[in-house]
Parts: sequence; structure tokens; C-alpha cells
Amino acid sequence: APIRDTLDVGIRAINSMLTVGRGQRIGLFAGSGVGKSVLLGMMTRFTTADVVVVGLIGERGREVKEFIDEILGPEGLKRAVVIASPADDSPLMRLRAAMYTTAVAEFFRDQGLNVLMLMDSLTRYAQAQREIALAVGEPPATKGYPPSVFNKLPKLVERTGNGQQGGGSITAFYTVLSEGDDMQDPIADASRAILDGHVVLSRRLAEEGHYPAIDVEASVSRVMPQVVDEGWLQQAQLCRRLMAHYRQNQDLVAVGAYQAGTDQVLDVAIDRMPRIKAMLRQGLTEGSDIDTSRKALNDLFPGAEG
Repeated sequence: APIRDTLDVGIRAINSMLTVGRGQRIGLFAGSGVGKSVLLGMMTRFTTADVVVVGLIGERGREVKEFIDEILGPEGLKRAVVIASPADDSPLMRLRAAMYTTAVAEFFRDQGLNVLMLMDSLTRYAQAQREIALAVGEPPATKGYPPSVFNKLPKLVERTGNGQQGGGSITAFYTVLSEGDDMQDPIADASRAILDGHVVLSRRLAEEGHYPAIDVEASVSRVMPQVVDEGWLQQAQLCRRLMAHYRQNQDLVAVGAYQAGTDQVLDVAIDRMPRIKAMLRQGLTEGSDIDTSRKALNDLFPGAEG
């Protein structure tokens, strides 16, 4: 079935600016230590999906127990299934765990339920396949990754999405590790091509204490135009435009070289930037449903401007 309905993930920055459609597949691109596991945990607690399926593939063993006990907590566990294959498992086990996570999500989708599937991470799945392929003598191609890796990625990802018309759905978030914050990594590049959008977590924002550290300007939801109305889309685009304009002139503003009245768009950006940043921030225990997120964006840009 085509993607027509929104899915509330409980994160204000995503709900308002990168609205997710039910059945969409999104990449969560992040380096190490910028809060991706915490963001996934917030989604499991605050989403309106019927079931949450979490696959922890090739991550640290300590993280598994921590994710279940502290990040998910009793509230998140009530409707969650967790499949874990830590980093010290064999590559075949890690490969199978990713497939099993998808199979569990498919089981619930076939029962007519709306599933939110979170896989952390797609990169570890690709690395497991690389280990196996190199061991059996397949020649390395792009940066040491054999061709079979890029063959297997879409086969895994394409299993998620909407079921038959009127049936269930799997909305999938795959984390992709951008090593050294390199967004041109072969796996990151291949993932962007086969997914319906990407959410980028920024180390710069994390260092500023801005959480969740979602870089709205670098992120995109390809199905947002299909699931929101025209007014909502225009407000989100206006917000992006102001953020980009402010960033381009940030140095001038910081050193006091900019004089008010010179650039009308920049004047609006400077005036609204504190409120935009406040809207995009969210506490660990604070959920924000899609209506509240929509209202927050509407309060920032009432009427049709720009």
C-alpha cells in the first residue's frame, strides 16, 4: 500500500520538520557518542506504533542490558521485542540477527499491526557480510567492501514497509555509523540511496548540549510531502530557510559586523532562532505527540510568510 498516513514517533524535531509516514524506511546517520541510542529509546517509549521491534546488531554487550533496563525501561518493554547479537558474536550470528529482527517485525505486520522497527546498526550488518565474503574469497571492491554487501543491503531493507492495502505496516529506522563523521562512507552512501529519507545527528550540536542533536538542515524525509498538508510543508521549509540563512551569516552576527535592517530575512532569522532552537530541543523524559509538534511549528510561523 502507498504511504499516506503519518506515524507519531514522539520526537518533536522529527514530527514537525521531518514527518515520518507509516511504512517509511529512514536512516539515522550518526558518528559515535552523539546520542543515537538515547534517541531510539525515546522513540520506543513515546511512539504511537502498536509494537516496537528493536535489533541491536554488533553493538557493545554492555549496551544491550543498559538499553533494556535504562533506556527502554518497564514502560517501553511492555510493547517491545528486543533481538541482540553483540559485537563478539560471529559475523553469521550478526547477519542472522538482522534478518530475524525483520522477520519478527513482518510477523506483527501480517497480523495487521503498525510496527516501529529500530535496527542499530545497518553498518554492523554490512561489516558482518564483508567478513564472510572476504573469508570465502570474494574480491574487495569499494573501500574493502565486496559487491555482495551492496547486494544484500536492499534485500534486507526492502522487506520492511507497508503490507497489503488495509493491512499492517513496518516503519523502519536503521542507524548508519558515519565513521569519523564521514557522510561519504560507502555504506552511508548506499543506504541513502535505498532509504526513504535520512536523519543526521550532528556532533557540533551534541557538543553544544543540544539534544536530540538532529541536524534538520542536513536531514530529509522523502515522504513528508505526501503525508502533511501544504501549509505544514511551507512552514517547515520556511524554518529550514531561516536556519540555513542564519548559519551562513553566523560569524558576521557573532562579531557584531552585521547591522540590523540590511537583510530582511536575516533579521527574521536572528529574531526567531532562540525559539526555533527551543522547539527542536527535547528532554529525555519528555514526549511530544504529532499534534503538539504541529502546534509548536505553527506558533513559530502563524499564517503564510516568506
